[in-house]
Amino acid sequence: MASNSNTNHKYYVTALALYFAYFILGIASSIMGQYKTEFAQAWGSLKLSNGTVDVSMVVSVIAAYGLGRLIAYPFAGPVSDKIGRRISGFIGIALYAAFFFGMISVHNMWIAYGIGIINGIANSFLDTCVPPPPSVMEIFPKSASIANLFTKFAITLAQFILPFVIGLVANAQLSYKTIFIGCGILMIVDAILVLVLPFPKQNKERNIAKKVNAKPKHRFTPSAIASILIGFTSSATFMIWLNCNQELGISYGIKDPSSLQSFYAVGATIAVLLTAQFIHMGLKETTVLILYPSISIGMLLLCYFINNPMVLYIGSFVIGYAAAGGVLQLATSTTIGFFPDSKGLATSLVMIASSVANYVVLSAAAYLTKVTGGDAPRMIILMNIVITLIGVGLAIIVKKRGQTESKNISS
Repeated sequence: MASNSNTNHKYYVTALALYFAYFILGIASSIMGQYKTEFAQAWGSLKLSNGTVDVSMVVSVIAAYGLGRLIAYPFAGPVSDKIGRRISGFIGIALYAAFFFGMISVHNMWIAYGIGIINGIANSFLDTCVPPPPSVMEIFPKSASIANLFTKFAITLAQFILPFVIGLVANAQLSYKTIFIGCGILMIVDAILVLVLPFPKQNKERNIAKKVNAKPKHRFTPSAIASILIGFTSSATFMIWLNCNQELGISYGIKDPSSLQSFYAVGATIAVLLTAQFIHMGLKETTVLILYPSISIGMLLLCYFINNPMVLYIGSFVIGYAAAGGVLQLATSTTIGFFPDSKGLATSLVMIASSVANYVVLSAAAYLTKVTGGDAPRMIILMNIVITLIGVGLAIIVKKRGQTESKNISS
Protein backbone atom coordinates (compact mmCIF):
# COMPACT_ATOMS: atom_id res chain seq x y z
CA MET A 1 0.00 0.00 0.00
CA ALA A 2 2.82 2.35 0.84
CA SER A 3 4.54 1.69 -2.47
CA ASN A 4 1.30 2.43 -4.32
CA SER A 5 1.02 5.73 -2.47
CA ASN A 6 4.61 6.62 -3.31
CA THR A 7 4.00 5.69 -6.94
CA ASN A 8 1.06 8.07 -7.09
CA HIS A 9 3.15 10.98 -5.81
CA LYS A 10 4.58 11.49 -9.29
CA TYR A 11 1.06 12.19 -10.58
CA TYR A 12 0.30 15.01 -8.13
CA VAL A 13 1.57 17.72 -10.50
CA THR A 14 -0.61 16.17 -13.20
CA ALA A 15 -3.60 16.41 -10.88
CA LEU A 16 -2.75 20.05 -10.19
CA ALA A 17 -2.65 20.81 -13.93
CA LEU A 18 -6.05 19.14 -14.39
CA TYR A 19 -7.58 21.03 -11.47
CA PHE A 20 -6.18 24.26 -12.89
CA ALA A 21 -8.01 23.48 -16.14
CA TYR A 22 -11.22 23.30 -14.13
CA PHE A 23 -10.37 26.61 -12.48
CA ILE A 24 -10.26 28.24 -15.93
CA LEU A 25 -13.39 26.27 -16.87
CA GLY A 26 -15.14 28.06 -14.01
CA ILE A 27 -14.25 31.36 -15.67
CA ALA A 28 -15.29 30.14 -19.13
CA SER A 29 -18.72 29.03 -17.88
CA SER A 30 -19.59 32.45 -16.43
CA ILE A 31 -17.53 35.20 -18.07
CA MET A 32 -19.84 35.67 -21.07
CA GLY A 33 -22.65 36.53 -18.67
CA GLN A 34 -20.52 39.28 -17.16
CA TYR A 35 -19.89 41.02 -20.49
CA LYS A 36 -23.21 40.60 -22.30
CA THR A 37 -23.51 44.30 -23.20
CA GLU A 38 -19.97 44.49 -24.59
CA PHE A 39 -20.44 41.42 -26.78
CA ALA A 40 -23.90 42.54 -27.93
CA GLN A 41 -22.44 45.87 -29.07
CA ALA A 42 -19.52 44.11 -30.80
CA TRP A 43 -22.01 41.97 -32.74
CA GLY A 44 -24.14 44.92 -33.80
CA SER A 45 -27.09 44.50 -31.44
CA LEU A 46 -29.85 47.12 -31.46
CA LYS A 47 -31.22 48.96 -28.44
CA LEU A 48 -34.52 48.06 -26.75
CA SER A 49 -37.36 50.54 -26.28
CA ASN A 50 -36.12 51.36 -22.75
CA GLY A 51 -32.71 52.41 -24.10
CA THR A 52 -30.74 49.34 -22.97
CA VAL A 53 -28.80 47.11 -25.38
CA ASP A 54 -30.59 43.95 -26.54
CA VAL A 55 -28.43 41.15 -25.09
CA SER A 56 -30.66 38.29 -26.26
CA MET A 57 -28.15 37.20 -28.92
CA VAL A 58 -25.43 36.88 -26.26
CA VAL A 59 -27.68 34.71 -24.09
CA SER A 60 -28.29 32.54 -27.17
CA VAL A 61 -24.52 32.14 -27.64
CA ILE A 62 -24.16 31.19 -23.96
CA ALA A 63 -26.90 28.59 -24.53
CA ALA A 64 -24.80 27.05 -27.33
CA TYR A 65 -22.56 25.69 -24.54
CA GLY A 66 -25.25 23.11 -23.76
CA LEU A 67 -25.57 22.17 -27.43
CA GLY A 68 -21.82 21.62 -27.61
CA ARG A 69 -21.94 19.29 -24.61
CA LEU A 70 -24.75 17.29 -26.25
CA ILE A 71 -22.79 16.97 -29.49
CA ALA A 72 -19.58 15.84 -27.79
CA TYR A 73 -20.73 13.45 -25.04
CA PRO A 74 -21.33 10.44 -27.36
CA PHE A 75 -17.72 10.40 -28.56
CA ALA A 76 -15.77 12.19 -25.80
CA GLY A 77 -16.11 9.19 -23.47
CA PRO A 78 -14.88 6.61 -26.00
CA VAL A 79 -11.91 8.86 -26.85
CA SER A 80 -10.99 8.98 -23.15
CA ASP A 81 -11.43 5.22 -22.61
CA LYS A 82 -9.87 3.93 -25.83
CA ILE A 83 -7.24 6.51 -26.75
CA GLY A 84 -6.44 7.81 -23.27
CA ARG A 85 -7.16 10.41 -20.58
CA ARG A 86 -4.20 12.49 -21.70
CA ILE A 87 -5.61 12.99 -25.22
CA SER A 88 -9.09 13.72 -23.92
CA GLY A 89 -7.74 16.29 -21.48
CA PHE A 90 -5.51 17.88 -24.12
CA ILE A 91 -8.40 18.23 -26.58
CA GLY A 92 -10.62 19.81 -23.91
CA ILE A 93 -7.98 22.30 -22.74
CA ALA A 94 -6.91 23.19 -26.30
CA LEU A 95 -10.54 23.81 -27.28
CA TYR A 96 -10.94 26.11 -24.27
CA ALA A 97 -7.97 28.14 -25.52
CA ALA A 98 -9.71 28.32 -28.93
CA PHE A 99 -12.89 29.50 -27.18
CA PHE A 100 -11.16 32.34 -25.30
CA PHE A 101 -9.25 33.62 -28.33
CA GLY A 102 -12.08 33.02 -30.77
CA MET A 103 -14.85 34.76 -28.85
CA ILE A 104 -13.02 38.11 -28.78
CA SER A 105 -12.00 37.89 -32.44
CA VAL A 106 -15.40 37.64 -34.15
CA HIS A 107 -17.94 40.32 -34.97
CA ASN A 108 -20.81 38.08 -36.03
CA MET A 109 -23.32 36.44 -33.73
CA TRP A 110 -23.53 33.18 -35.71
CA ILE A 111 -19.77 32.68 -35.79
CA ALA A 112 -19.78 33.38 -32.05
CA TYR A 113 -22.53 30.76 -31.72
CA GLY A 114 -20.19 28.20 -33.28
CA ILE A 115 -17.47 29.19 -30.81
CA GLY A 116 -20.03 28.81 -28.01
CA ILE A 117 -20.56 25.22 -29.20
CA ILE A 118 -16.78 24.71 -29.00
CA ASN A 119 -17.01 25.81 -25.34
CA GLY A 120 -19.44 22.96 -24.65
CA ILE A 121 -17.37 20.40 -26.58
CA ALA A 122 -14.32 21.43 -24.56
CA ASN A 123 -16.24 20.86 -21.34
CA SER A 124 -17.29 17.35 -22.43
CA PHE A 125 -13.73 16.28 -23.24
CA LEU A 126 -12.43 17.68 -19.96
CA ASP A 127 -15.25 15.93 -18.07
CA THR A 128 -14.23 12.57 -19.53
CA CYS A 129 -10.63 13.16 -18.43
CA VAL A 130 -10.79 14.70 -14.96
CA PRO A 131 -13.67 13.96 -12.54
CA PRO A 132 -14.14 10.43 -11.17
CA PRO A 133 -13.99 7.82 -12.49
CA PRO A 134 -11.27 8.95 -14.96
CA SER A 135 -7.91 10.51 -14.16
CA VAL A 136 -8.20 11.92 -10.64
CA MET A 137 -9.74 8.68 -9.36
CA GLU A 138 -6.83 6.80 -10.92
CA ILE A 139 -4.44 9.23 -9.19
CA PHE A 140 -6.35 9.18 -5.85
CA PRO A 141 -8.08 5.75 -5.89
CA LYS A 142 -8.90 5.79 -2.16
CA SER A 143 -10.19 9.36 -2.07
CA ALA A 144 -12.30 9.63 -5.22
CA SER A 145 -15.12 11.62 -3.61
CA ILE A 146 -12.68 14.15 -2.12
CA ALA A 147 -10.91 14.37 -5.47
CA ASN A 148 -14.22 15.17 -7.16
CA LEU A 149 -14.95 17.74 -4.45
CA PHE A 150 -11.79 19.61 -5.38
CA THR A 151 -12.97 19.72 -9.00
CA LYS A 152 -16.11 21.56 -7.90
CA PHE A 153 -14.05 23.70 -5.52
CA ALA A 154 -11.75 24.80 -8.38
CA ILE A 155 -14.78 25.97 -10.38
CA THR A 156 -16.39 27.89 -7.54
CA LEU A 157 -13.07 29.46 -6.54
CA ALA A 158 -12.68 30.82 -10.07
CA GLN A 159 -16.22 32.17 -10.08
CA PHE A 160 -15.54 33.89 -6.75
CA ILE A 161 -12.33 35.53 -7.98
CA LEU A 162 -13.61 36.55 -11.43
CA PRO A 163 -15.57 39.68 -10.31
CA PHE A 164 -12.46 41.00 -8.56
CA VAL A 165 -10.41 40.43 -11.72
CA ILE A 166 -13.11 42.23 -13.72
CA GLY A 167 -12.83 45.15 -11.28
CA LEU A 168 -9.04 45.27 -11.58
CA VAL A 169 -9.22 45.24 -15.38
CA ALA A 170 -11.82 48.03 -15.36
CA ASN A 171 -9.82 50.17 -12.90
CA ALA A 172 -6.72 49.75 -15.06
CA GLN A 173 -8.82 50.93 -18.03
CA LEU A 174 -8.01 47.76 -19.95
CA SER A 175 -10.33 46.07 -22.43
CA TYR A 176 -12.52 43.19 -21.25
CA LYS A 177 -10.64 41.17 -23.87
CA THR A 178 -7.63 41.18 -21.51
CA ILE A 179 -9.17 38.44 -19.35
CA PHE A 180 -9.95 36.31 -22.40
CA ILE A 181 -6.40 36.66 -23.72
CA GLY A 182 -4.92 35.82 -20.31
CA CYS A 183 -7.09 32.73 -19.90
CA GLY A 184 -6.32 31.61 -23.46
CA ILE A 185 -2.57 31.84 -22.82
CA LEU A 186 -2.89 29.95 -19.53
CA MET A 187 -4.86 27.19 -21.26
CA ILE A 188 -2.17 26.83 -23.94
CA VAL A 189 0.46 26.41 -21.20
CA ASP A 190 -1.77 23.92 -19.37
CA ALA A 191 -2.35 21.93 -22.58
CA ILE A 192 1.41 21.59 -23.04
CA LEU A 193 1.78 20.42 -19.43
CA VAL A 194 -0.93 17.78 -19.91
CA LEU A 195 0.95 16.47 -22.95
CA VAL A 196 4.27 16.07 -21.10
CA LEU A 197 3.27 15.19 -17.51
CA PRO A 198 2.87 11.52 -16.50
CA PHE A 199 -0.61 9.96 -16.37
CA PRO A 200 -1.58 6.81 -14.46
CA LYS A 201 -2.21 3.68 -16.50
CA GLN A 202 -5.81 2.78 -17.15
CA ASN A 203 -6.77 -0.68 -15.94
CA LYS A 204 -8.39 -1.68 -19.20
CA GLU A 205 -8.15 -5.42 -18.57
CA ARG A 206 -10.22 -5.17 -15.38
CA ASN A 207 -12.78 -2.95 -17.07
CA ILE A 208 -13.12 -5.37 -20.01
CA ALA A 209 -13.57 -8.31 -17.61
CA LYS A 210 -16.30 -6.47 -15.77
CA LYS A 211 -18.12 -5.76 -19.02
CA VAL A 212 -17.90 -9.41 -20.14
CA ASN A 213 -18.98 -10.95 -16.84
CA ALA A 214 -21.49 -8.42 -15.60
CA LYS A 215 -25.21 -8.80 -16.20
CA PRO A 216 -26.68 -5.33 -16.30
CA LYS A 217 -29.36 -4.65 -13.69
CA HIS A 218 -31.41 -1.60 -14.50
CA ARG A 219 -34.89 -0.55 -15.44
CA PHE A 220 -36.27 2.79 -16.48
CA THR A 221 -38.73 2.98 -13.61
CA PRO A 222 -40.71 6.19 -12.88
CA SER A 223 -38.28 7.07 -10.08
CA ALA A 224 -35.24 6.42 -12.27
CA ILE A 225 -36.63 8.69 -14.98
CA ALA A 226 -37.51 11.34 -12.38
CA SER A 227 -33.97 11.16 -10.99
CA ILE A 228 -32.50 11.64 -14.48
CA LEU A 229 -34.78 14.62 -15.12
CA ILE A 230 -33.52 16.30 -11.94
CA GLY A 231 -30.32 16.69 -13.95
CA PHE A 232 -32.34 19.08 -16.13
CA THR A 233 -34.12 21.03 -13.39
CA SER A 234 -31.13 21.35 -11.04
CA SER A 235 -28.88 22.60 -13.85
CA ALA A 236 -31.54 25.02 -15.06
CA THR A 237 -31.87 26.67 -11.64
CA PHE A 238 -28.24 27.72 -11.31
CA MET A 239 -27.52 28.24 -15.02
CA ILE A 240 -30.38 30.74 -15.36
CA TRP A 241 -29.29 32.64 -12.25
CA LEU A 242 -25.58 32.60 -13.08
CA ASN A 243 -26.06 33.96 -16.60
CA CYS A 244 -29.11 36.21 -16.20
CA ASN A 245 -28.80 37.91 -12.79
CA GLN A 246 -26.76 40.87 -14.07
CA GLU A 247 -29.72 42.54 -15.82
CA LEU A 248 -31.87 41.93 -12.75
CA GLY A 249 -29.18 43.54 -10.59
CA ILE A 250 -29.04 46.60 -12.83
CA SER A 251 -32.83 46.96 -12.77
CA TYR A 252 -32.72 46.79 -8.94
CA GLY A 253 -30.09 49.55 -8.75
CA ILE A 254 -26.86 47.58 -8.33
CA LYS A 255 -24.00 49.52 -9.95
CA ASP A 256 -21.63 46.53 -10.21
CA PRO A 257 -23.80 43.43 -10.79
CA SER A 258 -20.72 41.27 -11.36
CA SER A 259 -20.25 41.32 -7.56
CA LEU A 260 -23.33 39.10 -7.29
CA GLN A 261 -21.27 36.25 -8.66
CA SER A 262 -18.85 36.33 -5.73
CA PHE A 263 -21.74 35.84 -3.29
CA TYR A 264 -23.02 33.01 -5.51
CA ALA A 265 -19.60 31.32 -5.56
CA VAL A 266 -19.17 31.58 -1.78
CA GLY A 267 -22.58 29.97 -1.27
CA ALA A 268 -21.75 27.15 -3.69
CA THR A 269 -18.38 26.49 -2.05
CA ILE A 270 -19.84 26.37 1.47
CA ALA A 271 -22.59 24.05 0.23
CA VAL A 272 -20.10 21.62 -1.32
CA LEU A 273 -18.27 21.34 2.02
CA LEU A 274 -21.32 21.25 4.30
CA THR A 275 -23.46 18.97 2.15
CA ALA A 276 -20.71 16.37 2.01
CA GLN A 277 -20.54 16.49 5.82
CA PHE A 278 -24.34 16.27 6.16
CA ILE A 279 -24.43 13.21 3.89
CA HIS A 280 -21.61 11.65 5.91
CA MET A 281 -23.66 12.26 9.08
CA GLY A 282 -26.62 10.38 7.62
CA LEU A 283 -28.73 12.92 5.75
CA LYS A 284 -30.40 11.19 2.80
CA GLU A 285 -29.49 12.35 -0.70
CA THR A 286 -33.18 12.33 -1.64
CA THR A 287 -33.92 14.68 1.28
CA VAL A 288 -31.34 17.14 -0.04
CA LEU A 289 -32.89 16.88 -3.53
CA ILE A 290 -36.18 18.11 -2.04
CA LEU A 291 -34.83 20.55 0.56
CA TYR A 292 -32.30 22.54 -1.49
CA PRO A 293 -34.55 23.27 -4.51
CA SER A 294 -37.32 24.27 -2.08
CA ILE A 295 -34.95 26.80 -0.53
CA SER A 296 -34.13 28.07 -4.04
CA ILE A 297 -37.84 28.56 -4.79
CA GLY A 298 -38.35 30.57 -1.61
CA MET A 299 -35.37 32.77 -2.40
CA LEU A 300 -36.40 33.30 -6.03
CA LEU A 301 -39.85 34.39 -4.85
CA LEU A 302 -38.27 36.95 -2.52
CA CYS A 303 -36.10 38.24 -5.37
CA TYR A 304 -39.18 38.56 -7.57
CA PHE A 305 -41.39 40.40 -5.10
CA ILE A 306 -38.81 42.54 -3.23
CA ASN A 307 -37.10 45.11 -5.45
CA ASN A 308 -34.04 45.67 -3.28
CA PRO A 309 -30.29 45.24 -3.98
CA MET A 310 -29.65 43.60 -0.58
CA VAL A 311 -32.18 40.88 -1.39
CA LEU A 312 -30.23 40.06 -4.57
CA TYR A 313 -26.94 39.80 -2.67
CA ILE A 314 -28.55 37.43 -0.18
CA GLY A 315 -30.30 35.66 -3.04
CA SER A 316 -27.03 35.08 -4.90
CA PHE A 317 -25.50 33.47 -1.83
CA VAL A 318 -28.56 31.32 -1.10
CA ILE A 319 -29.01 30.18 -4.70
CA GLY A 320 -25.29 29.45 -4.93
CA TYR A 321 -25.68 27.29 -1.84
CA ALA A 322 -28.99 25.61 -2.62
CA ALA A 323 -28.80 25.28 -6.41
CA ALA A 324 -25.11 25.05 -7.33
CA GLY A 325 -23.70 23.35 -4.24
CA GLY A 326 -24.06 19.72 -5.20
CA VAL A 327 -27.68 19.03 -6.22
CA LEU A 328 -26.62 17.94 -9.71
CA GLN A 329 -23.92 15.67 -8.26
CA LEU A 330 -26.41 14.13 -5.80
CA ALA A 331 -28.89 13.60 -8.64
CA THR A 332 -26.13 11.69 -10.43
CA SER A 333 -25.30 9.49 -7.43
CA THR A 334 -29.02 8.85 -6.83
CA THR A 335 -29.51 7.84 -10.47
CA ILE A 336 -26.57 5.44 -10.21
CA GLY A 337 -28.59 3.61 -7.52
CA PHE A 338 -31.10 2.66 -10.21
CA PHE A 339 -28.33 1.47 -12.56
CA PRO A 340 -25.96 -0.43 -10.22
CA ASP A 341 -24.12 -2.20 -13.06
CA SER A 342 -24.23 0.69 -15.53
CA LYS A 343 -22.76 3.62 -13.64
CA GLY A 344 -21.38 5.18 -16.82
CA LEU A 345 -24.81 5.02 -18.46
CA ALA A 346 -26.44 6.60 -15.41
CA THR A 347 -23.91 9.43 -15.28
CA SER A 348 -24.24 10.05 -19.03
CA LEU A 349 -28.04 10.25 -18.84
CA VAL A 350 -27.96 12.84 -16.06
CA MET A 351 -25.27 14.86 -17.84
CA ILE A 352 -27.26 14.76 -21.09
CA ALA A 353 -30.29 16.08 -19.19
CA SER A 354 -28.05 18.79 -17.75
CA SER A 355 -26.76 19.69 -21.22
CA VAL A 356 -30.30 19.92 -22.59
CA ALA A 357 -31.11 22.31 -19.72
CA ASN A 358 -28.10 24.48 -20.55
CA TYR A 359 -29.32 24.84 -24.11
CA VAL A 360 -33.10 24.97 -23.69
CA VAL A 361 -33.52 27.28 -20.69
CA LEU A 362 -30.93 29.81 -21.81
CA SER A 363 -32.46 29.83 -25.31
CA ALA A 364 -35.82 30.47 -23.64
CA ALA A 365 -34.23 33.26 -21.58
CA ALA A 366 -32.87 34.80 -24.78
CA TYR A 367 -36.35 34.69 -26.31
CA LEU A 368 -37.91 36.31 -23.23
CA THR A 369 -35.26 39.02 -23.31
CA LYS A 370 -36.03 39.81 -26.95
CA VAL A 371 -39.83 39.69 -26.55
CA THR A 372 -40.39 41.31 -23.14
CA GLY A 373 -37.52 43.83 -23.13
CA GLY A 374 -37.16 45.58 -19.78
CA ASP A 375 -39.50 43.11 -18.06
CA ALA A 376 -37.32 40.16 -19.06
CA PRO A 377 -35.25 39.82 -15.84
CA ARG A 378 -38.33 39.26 -13.66
CA MET A 379 -40.00 37.06 -16.29
CA ILE A 380 -36.88 34.89 -16.28
CA ILE A 381 -37.14 34.57 -12.49
CA LEU A 382 -40.71 33.29 -12.91
CA MET A 383 -39.51 30.72 -15.45
CA ASN A 384 -36.81 29.63 -13.00
CA ILE A 385 -39.36 29.25 -10.20
CA VAL A 386 -41.56 27.00 -12.34
CA ILE A 387 -38.66 24.78 -13.44
CA THR A 388 -37.31 24.46 -9.88
CA LEU A 389 -40.80 23.62 -8.60
CA ILE A 390 -40.98 20.80 -11.13
CA GLY A 391 -37.62 19.61 -9.77
CA VAL A 392 -39.06 19.42 -6.25
CA GLY A 393 -41.94 17.33 -7.58
CA LEU A 394 -39.52 14.96 -9.31
CA ALA A 395 -37.46 14.63 -6.11
CA ILE A 396 -40.60 13.75 -4.12
CA ILE A 397 -41.31 10.96 -6.63
CA VAL A 398 -37.75 9.67 -6.22
CA LYS A 399 -37.96 9.75 -2.41
CA LYS A 400 -41.37 8.07 -2.16
CA ARG A 401 -40.87 5.33 -4.74
CA GLY A 402 -37.13 5.15 -5.25
CA GLN A 403 -36.10 2.93 -2.34
CA THR A 404 -38.56 0.19 -3.27
CA GLU A 405 -37.64 0.32 -6.96
CA SER A 406 -33.89 0.24 -6.22
CA LYS A 407 -34.36 -2.90 -4.10
CA ASN A 408 -36.38 -4.55 -6.87
CA ILE A 409 -33.68 -3.76 -9.44
CA SER A 410 -30.91 -5.12 -7.18
CA SER A 411 -32.80 -8.35 -6.59
